[in-house]
Amino acid sequence: MDTNNNKVAVIGCGIAGPAAALFLKRIGWDPVIYEAATTHDDYAGLFLNVGRNGLRVLKELGIDQPIRSEGFEMRVMRFRNGKGKPLGEVGHMEGEPQGYTVKRGYLHRVLRDEVIRQKIPIVLGAKLVRMKNGNKGAELEFENGRTEAARLVVGCDGIHSSLRKCLLPDAPQPQFTGLISIGGFSKGVKVPFVPGVQQMVFGKRAFFGYIVQPSGELFWFGNEEVKGIPTRKDMLAISQAEWNRRTAELYKGDDPLILDIIRSTQGDIGAFPIYDIPPQPTWHDGPAVLIGDAVHATSPNAGQGASMALEDAMMLTKCIRDIEDLERAFTTFRSLRHERVERIVRYSRTLGQRKYAANRVQAFFRDTMMPLFLKSANKDSHSWMYDYRIDWEEHVTQITGALDKDG
Repeated sequence: MDTNNNKVAVIGCGIAGPAAALFLKRIGWDPVIYEAATTHDDYAGLFLNVGRNGLRVLKELGIDQPIRSEGFEMRVMRFRNGKGKPLGEVGHMEGEPQGYTVKRGYLHRVLRDEVIRQKIPIVLGAKLVRMKNGNKGAELEFENGRTEAARLVVGCDGIHSSLRKCLLPDAPQPQFTGLISIGGFSKGVKVPFVPGVQQMVFGKRAFFGYIVQPSGELFWFGNEEVKGIPTRKDMLAISQAEWNRRTAELYKGDDPLILDIIRSTQGDIGAFPIYDIPPQPTWHDGPAVLIGDAVHATSPNAGQGASMALEDAMMLTKCIRDIEDLERAFTTFRSLRHERVERIVRYSRTLGQRKYAANRVQAFFRDTMMPLFLKSANKDSHSWMYDYRIDWEEHVTQITGALDKDG
């Protein structure tokens, strides 16, 4: 690496961006994070799961303990129908947790605090609009008129990535899964705290899930099937009064506890359309590469989005560290990652499709078959997902044929 030109522009300050910046600094690069938002909002979004595979990446960065301390252990998911009939459970109370559930903003803050501690610059209000390849890297232009040059660019700016649009304008576009996710945080509902257990309900019209924190605060979410292709802007245009009316209708006739939880929501009900991204044949162009949701966004049903972003940041850095030529490093990175992430995207979408039943007949067969499905799922420990490990000390060797971007 030319130590006189080792600046890396990291686009996005969510989860993948700070993690990539921290790893890249470790191997001698000078990262700068460019974030489109003008302020850090630690209360944006709802909550997410960090699987134990993602925790291992945070442990390598030395910042896993705050997540373990603050988060809710994920061990068992208990399922019932809207009338309260138990359908079974998946998971095990013993052994290592599958992961931890934390507020999204908290994970962002933990990562960002470490970035600040290591004196990695964060530039706010920097929305990328153009990128072109230069002689020794990339030239970047931002919406506010700012221009920058960098030898390496890492796109971590999410499912609607500005960098992806610049690099790969003909790439497959995000696809709506047919579901929206609603959720919030509730207090004052008398629900017992059960360590390690998430409660999942197949209602008549929509799916509902919740966990209870030791403090008594509840994290809840619901999934509703909708027509059309809604956007986040569409969701924000709906008033809170309408969301209250809509959720009351959605869970009418189901376990009354569901509406008690929703009515006790502190603050707004959040609503988000659920998208994922079809397989992308190309993950990079020139000195720029995409990671995380920018290139393989998955729906939240499998709880692996954050962990995939963290894994990407670590694996990409290893490839750059061990393979001198960036082109070869990028293509090796994709070769090492694409099968795993595409499998998780498919698996997560399949889980989403099982969450709703269009009529009573489908609901009957779902409730009849679900115990068998959950019993089978318990035999498959999902070790392929949770027990995946990246060894920082292990050397990466260029994979034969990695220069074929479409392979």
